[in-house]
Amino acid sequence: MRKSALEEGRRWVEQAKEDLKWAKELARLEGYHLACFLAQQVAEKALKGYLYGQEEEVVLGHSVERLCEAASSYAPCFAEKRRIWATLDAYYVPTRYPSAVPDSIPARIYTESIAKEAVSLAEEVVHFVEEALGLKES
Repeated sequence: MRKSALEEGRRWVEQAKEDLKWAKELARLEGYHLACFLAQQVAEKALKGYLYGQEEEVVLGHSVERLCEAASSYAPCFAEKRRIWATLDAYYVPTRYPSAVPDSIPARIYTESIAKEAVSLAEEVVHFVEEALGLKES
C-alpha cells in the first residue's frame, strides 16, 4: 500500500535530520568541505520532503533555489527564504571535485566559519519545513 503524502514527506525530513546530525559532526571534526556538501544535501532533502508532503509524485533536481521556488507555489513563505537558502547550492559541486577549485582542492579551501554557516542554514531549512508540514513537536 502506498504511503500518504505526509508520511512520504516525513521520511524525507527524517533523513534530512539524520544527515544534519552528521553535517554538524563533520564541521566539528574539521571536515569542512564535506560538512558544506552535506548541508546542501540536508536542505535539498528537507525541501523535497515538503514537496512530497504536498502530494508531488516525483521531485527531481538538486537545486535548493529551484526546490524553494517549487515549494513557494504551495506556501509563499518559501519565496522569502529562497535567496538566503540558495547559497547552499554553491556547495553542491565545488566541495567535492578538485576540478572545481583552481590550483587547490576542496579540503583546503573551506573553513570552519563557512561550514558552520552552511550547517546553520541547513538546520533552518529543516525547522522551516517541519513547521510547514506540521511535523514540529510542541
